[in-house]
Amino acid sequence: MRTYHCFWLLFWAGQPHQSFLTLLSKRTSGFPEKEKVLVLSGNSKKDFSRSKRSWMWNQFFLLEEYTGTDYQYVGKLHSDQDKGDGSLKYILSGDGAGDLFIINENTGDIQATKRLDREEKPVYILRAQAVNRRTGRPVEPESEFIIKIHDINDNEPMFTKDVYNASIPEMSDVGTFVVQVTATDADDPTYGNSAKVVYSILQGQPYFSVESETGIIKTALLNMDRENREQYQVVIQAKDMGGQMGGLSGTTTVNITLTDVNDNPPRFPQSTYQFRAPESTPPDSPIGRIKANDADVDENAEIEYSITEGDGYDMFGIITDKDTQEGIITVKKALDFENKNLYILKVEATNTHVDPRFLYLGPFKDSATIRIQVEDVDEPPVFSRPAYIIEVKEDVPMNSIIGTVTAQDPDAAKNPVKYSVDRHTDMDRVFNINSGNGSIFTSKPLDRETLLWHNITVIAAEINNPKQSSRVPVFIKVLDVNDNAPEFPMFYETFVCENAKAEQLIQILSAVDKDDSFSGHQFSFSLAPEAASSSNFTLQDNRDNTAGIFTRKTRYNRHEMSTYLLPVVISDNDYPIQSSTETVTIRVCACDHRGKMLSCNAEALIHPTGLSTGALVAILLCIIILLVTVVLFAALRRQRKKEPLIISKEDIRDNIVSYNDEGGGEEDTQAFDIGTLRNPEAIEDNKLRRDIAPETLFVPRRTAAARDNTDVRDFINQRLKENDTDPTAPPYDSLATYAYEGNGSVAESLSSLESVTTDGDQDYDYLSDWGPRFKKLADMYGTMDSDKDS
Repeated sequence: MRTYHCFWLLFWAGQPHQSFLTLLSKRTSGFPEKEKVLVLSGNSKKDFSRSKRSWMWNQFFLLEEYTGTDYQYVGKLHSDQDKGDGSLKYILSGDGAGDLFIINENTGDIQATKRLDREEKPVYILRAQAVNRRTGRPVEPESEFIIKIHDINDNEPMFTKDVYNASIPEMSDVGTFVVQVTATDADDPTYGNSAKVVYSILQGQPYFSVESETGIIKTALLNMDRENREQYQVVIQAKDMGGQMGGLSGTTTVNITLTDVNDNPPRFPQSTYQFRAPESTPPDSPIGRIKANDADVDENAEIEYSITEGDGYDMFGIITDKDTQEGIITVKKALDFENKNLYILKVEATNTHVDPRFLYLGPFKDSATIRIQVEDVDEPPVFSRPAYIIEVKEDVPMNSIIGTVTAQDPDAAKNPVKYSVDRHTDMDRVFNINSGNGSIFTSKPLDRETLLWHNITVIAAEINNPKQSSRVPVFIKVLDVNDNAPEFPMFYETFVCENAKAEQLIQILSAVDKDDSFSGHQFSFSLAPEAASSSNFTLQDNRDNTAGIFTRKTRYNRHEMSTYLLPVVISDNDYPIQSSTETVTIRVCACDHRGKMLSCNAEALIHPTGLSTGALVAILLCIIILLVTVVLFAALRRQRKKEPLIISKEDIRDNIVSYNDEGGGEEDTQAFDIGTLRNPEAIEDNKLRRDIAPETLFVPRRTAAARDNTDVRDFINQRLKENDTDPTAPPYDSLATYAYEGNGSVAESLSSLESVTTDGDQDYDYLSDWGPRFKKLADMYGTMDSDKDS
């Protein structure tokens, strides 16, 4: 059982009035407790007076987590105006008033109704007042006081994290900081040791230790090696009450990982490696892999390989595979078994990231010996050049040797080689090759102007093993010789005016040559000897590869000579000189005074006033379209003149039969019999439809003869005969109109409109005798008669 002490304050409201605390003892639920009484004094009988006074601030203390069955007593309010006669009433307001804290309005006793938790709310501020019970007016001003909750050790320390993760480098010194853990206690740190936390290590010794006051974890063992153990789990306890017995505690787990440092050098698992490489291995091809083991990880295990010495230093290379940290040995140059078949290399593996702190453990590199055996293979023939270029003149005679290719078997056997031309590269078989010595010769004439380059492929294969073959491209360039004469670039056809003057230029000539000229073409122009003296035109060579044709006389007559053919000789200056004779056509035409051609005698070069073929075709198409339009229009007019098959306001073209017989009214005993429409005569004759062929033959069912109705029968028979005799009418059952209405009703017309047109008065009394259906009409017309009579 614990004893709780309450400290009371004696406070003064002001002179000469004194406020004091009266201490009374009271036992509540077995807990010794002092009663707290707040007493207020009123005005004294001394000469000093005060018009208004207020309650002074005060504190009550209450223990948290009260476990008694009765309400917990807090204290007592008392006013010096209270005479004990029940005339005063105490009122409590503020935090928890009326719910958490209640007051006895007669005695001023304050009690707590519930368990209080300091960690939830440590202080409650309330206001108290004494009022006259009868009038409800306060006898003392409202005053404020505080209830503070005293703390007990009811909260264990709680770590900020359930699990901590930390890492330190391996091989760290003793006392290296790892991580700091922190635990908090919700109890009051200013009252007792309830919130004073002490740390201790429950698991993780002897590798780690923890400082009891700060929670800092440090290493406690020297040279912890990651390669031996990488993960550690440490359990830390935090206990309040300064670690004394009876205090509450909490634990947390710290996962500690040792990170890697480069404290292990690379080591080859063996000192010598053997590899084999065929001599046909192409350059930059891998022939083997080696690997040095390193117990470290990540960048500390990165290795760089190199060839330090050996007789194949320039023949082989080694590169590092960054993913597997292996050394890949490659061929740098072509191997030749006949030249050298064994190579010995020394390879070194070195860490790329070295930690100077651990150099005392030894050099962080290792070396090994590699023996490479070159294997002999049957190699194909090898040409003396990777490609051949041959030049030959285009006038070389057929079967002339233009060049030679050479290939040899590189193997020690030196097998003989035969040559051939790949015909896929020489489809026209322009070239051939001697299979024994590789001499290439022509089998067809060459023409540089047709094809300048011939690209063929020559195949060299071993005679004993034709599968061993190799290919080489041969580029044959055809050189030019002057074997083409110059000529006109186009067909020259010009004209001369009848009124032309002498020495008038009518045409400029030029020339082209298919041959190639290194110094440039130089052409000369002249008239043919047979036309030089008798021609009506002259030719002037301009010495710039052009020439002009001039008139020799003043006037020309197209009726005497409409066309002149002028032969021109063109020569080049190459060796041997080539020349040709070209013809220029000159027509005599009529021209205006400005020299513009109007027309020529025979076939005009230009038709300024004529119509083109396209225009003539367009005119012809217009005429045809016009004729077709006229014919169609006439056909439509002719079709409109025909009498239509049906003249009616409603021109019905479908298979519709209209029955317009209205009957004779209610008492019509001569109703139309639809059986009459069946045409018994047609049925008896077994006549079928004219418009369609019947699908099945059937025996028509004979019906009883209808009651004679001569009017309807005569009308229908008359219409049938008209349709049967009309060759232009459609089939009778495609469209038949029966508009006969019958003989009429006994009651005749009942229309009131018709009755208006009568001259005399009518008697409608008989309508009353027709029955109830005609009662309405009888009333209407009977009333009218009555009115009329009156």
